[in-house]
Formats: sequence, structure tokens, C-alpha cells
Amino acid sequence: MDRRVSNLKQVSASLVRAQPQNRVEAVRRAGFIFRERFPGLEMLVHDQNGKEVRYPEDSALQMPPAGHRDSAGIVIRDKTYHLWVHTGGPQSEVVVMVPVTRTFLQSLVPQLGEIQLTPISLDPRETRNLDVRLHAPVAGEAQNGAPPGASTIPQAVSALDLRLRWGVFLPVPEWAEPGTLRRIFLGVSTRISGPLKIVFSVETNTDIPVLITVFTGLAIIFLLVELVSAYIGISLSRTITEAVGDLYEATVRIREGDLGHRIQVKGNDQLAELGTSFNIMAGNLERLLESEKVRQRLEAELEIAREVQAQLHPREMSGLGSLEVRSICNAARTVSGDYFDYQAMGETRLALCIGDVAGKGISAALLMATLQSAMRSQLRHCMEMSQAASVGMGEGYAPPRLSTAQLVSNLNQQLYDSTAPEKYATFFFSVYDEQTGTLSYTNAGHLSPVLIHQGKAIPLDSNGMVVGAFPFARYGESQVRLESGDLLVCYTDGITEPENAYGEMFGEERLMELLLANAGRSAGEVAALLVEEATKWTASVELQDDMTVIVAKKV
Repeated sequence: MDRRVSNLKQVSASLVRAQPQNRVEAVRRAGFIFRERFPGLEMLVHDQNGKEVRYPEDSALQMPPAGHRDSAGIVIRDKTYHLWVHTGGPQSEVVVMVPVTRTFLQSLVPQLGEIQLTPISLDPRETRNLDVRLHAPVAGEAQNGAPPGASTIPQAVSALDLRLRWGVFLPVPEWAEPGTLRRIFLGVSTRISGPLKIVFSVETNTDIPVLITVFTGLAIIFLLVELVSAYIGISLSRTITEAVGDLYEATVRIREGDLGHRIQVKGNDQLAELGTSFNIMAGNLERLLESEKVRQRLEAELEIAREVQAQLHPREMSGLGSLEVRSICNAARTVSGDYFDYQAMGETRLALCIGDVAGKGISAALLMATLQSAMRSQLRHCMEMSQAASVGMGEGYAPPRLSTAQLVSNLNQQLYDSTAPEKYATFFFSVYDEQTGTLSYTNAGHLSPVLIHQGKAIPLDSNGMVVGAFPFARYGESQVRLESGDLLVCYTDGITEPENAYGEMFGEERLMELLLANAGRSAGEVAALLVEEATKWTASVELQDDMTVIVAKKV
């Protein structure tokens, strides 16, 4: 149909370009050429002076109502279909009209099948737009061998020669209503053999069954491929949606606190690996949460232990007589393994001790508590023995001197009997006598305390090995006299062994230099200065070891 419309447009263009004196002859030649191809053709040429030329001469064709632009195609005129071309120029306007009959439609594609034009209305209540029909047969039409009204659908050549129906929708203008478009369905009803004859230019029906069989086979293969593809697509989509759904449900369950929920893994693809990874993550999260609960419980217990240990530390005291005493203990962890204690023994004597338990944490803190308990029980026993010996004695009686070596020896035996073999501690125990100014001491493997005397730093003696390790250990006793201005510093390895960024320890030499430079300060100032300098040396917010220091100054 498009090709025939193009032919009519070419004729109309030539008529527009023709000179006025040649117009009649041009219309006649055009009508003569196309009268056999377009039975019922009518032409009308109208110039700017009002003159008209018609073909045929008795044609009643009129110019279309105003509003129709240059167009070509199908138009509805007097409720029938026509093929038309409407064009014009500055001098002439041309209208070519061909009635669309049943024979005309069938001649568009001979042997294809039955071609129909059917009006369509989007409003089911509207009936006016449906009252359109094909034009009645016109004179000069060549019949296609089929009687009027008979079906032109090809006969089936085999059982596989199935019937086909398809078509397109066309917008068609109204002759009497310019700008109004009607919706027309151009449909074709044929069989598989119809298009095959045209496509492959088959003249006889001998090869049609073979072509139909091949076409049907290809169609079946294509259908099977489509079905398999649809099945694979649906299966893959279902697998993905199920996996995503399981993941979503699992995340919701875990968000609600159900960390024991797991995804049921199926297959060996990447989605299965994703589910496995999620289950592993959920298991790790469950274990992490359990570890966090254990950690919080341990922290709570450690906090309780810290409070208990704080109660075990000696109460703050200014000293005894002319001896000023200050102490500081900073734990590297929640609890400390360092031990320090001082206790007045009557009005003239003061027991002072410091120790460092092997290890850190709870085990060291427990051994520290055991060491304190044993030391105080030994000290109390000695004091009771001294008081018992002085009962009934006259005025001026001096109680027997407490042997520090004997007390440490008894403490060693008690710790060895009540603790594991690998548990031990370094220990320094001393007794200061205010009347004589004498400090008696026993150093059981502890870092030697430093005595600052007359501008010199003097390390005190070591009198034996650590306590709690060997039952046969023997301990000695030493004495030193404290004079006014002397400074005694007892400390643990948390003061001298911290390392800086280069691995260099603070060291005893640096400690002695610091003490000599600040010997004139009070005991509290010296103790705070030692801890501050040792902490600065490490340049870390966390302590490497427990820091404990006792400073006693004779004023």
C-alpha cells in the first residue's frame, strides 16, 4: 500500500508543476496510465483562478474541507475507505482519490491471504465510529478468481500449515472532519504457507510442505529454547530471591538478638558461599559477644578485687617521730602485684616493708594479699611475745629487739607451705627505732633501697634470696643509722626498668642522680617526682609494670 501511495504522490506532484495550458492533457495522461492499476481513480486539479480539471470528466470529486494539510494514505469519505493524496502549491491544488475495495485490498499482496480493514473504538458505548466499510466494487476491477464474498485464505497444504493472524493499527483522518483521526485495524488472515510462498518465491505447492516442516521445526526449537531459557531464568531468579530472603530474615533475627540463627546452605555456587560466610560471621559474632560478656564479668570481678586490694593497703600516716613517710602505688593493671606496708609497733618503733610478687594480675594480687597477711600475723605474734615478756617488769624495762631476719625466715617458710612452688616474691623488711635512730632490715632478693646520706647515694645490703621459693633459705640482718636530712627510698622494678622508644631502661643510675638532685625536698614531693619521671620516660599512657615507691625522710 505504501508503494501505491508513493506512485499517487508522484502523479500529484507532476500535476502541481504542470503549466495551466498543459494541465488538462497532463490529467488525461495520468488517468490513462493509472486507470487500470487504480480502478475508480478520480482526480481534481484546482488552480488559484478557480478553474478545475477533473478525471474522469464526469467526476463529482470536490476539494476537501479547509483544514486538511498535505497528506497521503487512507481517508474515510462517506463512511467508506479511500486511498488519497492531497497536495498543493502556490498555483494549484490536487486531490487524487481511489476507492478501497475488497479486490483492491487483496491485490496489495497477492496470494498472501485475506486482508481486512476494521474500525476500532476505545469507547464500547460508541457505535458511530464503527459504521465504516469497504467501498463497493467498481468497474474495471480485475477479479482474483474468487467469487465475491468468498474467503481468500490459502488452503492448508499439510497438517502443519496452521492459520496465522496479525495486523497493525492505523490512524485514519475523516474527510468531513479535518483534524479528526479514527483508529483502524489493518489485519491479515493467512496460513504459514502464504508468507513462505512469497518469501521463497515458490510457484508450486510441491516444496511448501518441506518449507513448512523446516519452519515448524525451527519454531519448535525456538520455542524449546525459550522454554528452557524461561525455566533457567525463573529458577535462577527464585534461587536469588530465596537466598536474599534468607539473608534478610537472618539479619533481622540477629538484629533482634538471636545470634544462634543460621542459614540453611544449599548448593555450591556463590550464593551458597555467601550463606556460609554469613553463618561463619554469625558464629564469630556469637563467640565475640560471649567473650565480651566474659570480659565484662572479669572486669567487674577485677574492680571488686581492686577495691579489696585498696582496703589492704596501709592507711596514710605522716610517720613516726622525726621520720616522715610517704608512699605511692600505681598498678599497671586493675590490680597490682606490688606490696608495701608500714605499721607502728608501739610509740617508738615503726615496721616498714616493700615487696614485688612474681607475675601480674589476679594471681600476683592474691599472692600479695597472702604475703601481707603472713607478714602482719608474724609481726603481731612478735609484738604479743614482746608484750608478754614485759608483764611484771619494772619501769625502764626495754622490750627485746625484733629480729627482722627471723621474721623473714618464718615468712618464707609459711609462704612455701601455703603456695605453689613457682610462687615467690622479693621482700624488704625493716624496723626503725626512733629512740636510737637505727634502721634494722633484711633484704630478701629485693632491689636495694637507696639511702641518701651527706650528699651520697648508698645502696643497702642484700641479706638473702626471695621468699616462698625454698624452705632452706637463710636470711641475715643489717643495721644503718639515720641522721637528720637522710632520705631512704624503697622502690620496685616498675621505677627502674621501664623502657623508652629506643629500648633504654630508666635505670638505677638515673634514679640516684634524680634523688641526689632533689634530696632537699619533702618525702611526698620526692615520691611524686620519681613516679612522674619514670612515667615520662616511657612516653606511654599505659604503664609497663606496677610502680611502687616508699620514701622515708629523717627531719
